[in-house]
Amino acid sequence: MDLKVFLTVFATVFIAELGDKTQLATMLFAADKDVNKWLVFSAASLALVISAAIGVLAGGLVSQFISDRILSLIAGAGFVGIGCYILYQAASG
Repeated sequence: MDLKVFLTVFATVFIAELGDKTQLATMLFAADKDVNKWLVFSAASLALVISAAIGVLAGGLVSQFISDRILSLIAGAGFVGIGCYILYQAASG
């Protein structure tokens, strides 16, 4: 196993997921006193695993038609675009 790739993916996804809407929704479900916390954990974990699997499959499919370099540029531009939009919304609202 390539430990560097594993740790890079883990750290990136872990940091991206901290405090996002998914985590907040999971916290709200777990806050209900009548809900089994392990059930909430299991359901949220399964949802994240399936969404990650879709991402891996889609990335594998797209990479057959578009080079890694172009995909990196597209992803980077997308993140910059989202960041600019968020900054614009924060400044105007």
